[in-house]
Amino acid sequence: MLHGIAILEVNDSAIALATALVKQAAVPQNAVEDALHIAVACVNSIEYLLTWNYKHIANATMRTHINQVCMEAGYHPPIICTPAELGDDHVG
Repeated sequence: MLHGIAILEVNDSAIALATALVKQAAVPQNAVEDALHIAVACVNSIEYLLTWNYKHIANATMRTHINQVCMEAGYHPPIICTPAELGDDHVG
C-alpha cells in the first residue's frame, strides 16, 4: 500500500528549522518531536501536513506562528490540516 511513497529523512535543515520552531515558541519546548514533524515536511516541500495532533500541530492558534517561522527561515510551509479539513476529495 505504501509502495512508491517517499520516506523523508531528518537532515540538518530539518533539525535547524525544528530548533527555530521551538526557540521562537511556535511549538512548545516539550513538543520537540512535533516541531521536527513540521520541519521535515517543510524542508521537503510537502504541500499538506495531515495530522490528528490538535495540541501542537493542527492548532488554530499556533498555525500562524508556525507558518511565520517557516517563512522567515526561507521555506514555504505546508498546509497543516486535519483529515476533516482536507476533505474526501483528497483522500483515497
